[in-house]
Amino acid sequence: MSALVERFGVTVRQLRVQNGWSQVQLAERSELDRSYVGEIERGRVIASIVTAEKLAFALQIDVAALLSHCQLLDQQRAGQLISLAAIAR
Repeated sequence: MSALVERFGVTVRQLRVQNGWSQVQLAERSELDRSYVGEIERGRVIASIVTAEKLAFALQIDVAALLSHCQLLDQQRAGQLISLAAIAR
């Protein structure tokens, strides 16, 4: 799967955990199947924009903020890789 799909899944998981919810709770709040939420979090499926909207609504943020969080995650990972490279030298 693409890096964006994986980052989206990690972002959904992080926000779910920050809220203290299980996958079942997020699935109920977003009106999605729990197994589908798990597949999204693992980056194994590509969520539609409608699904992203349902997840964002359940997580009490807008879709733009959800996607922005994905980009922030990517920037954090890039920073970590640079730090690790500097340590390895």
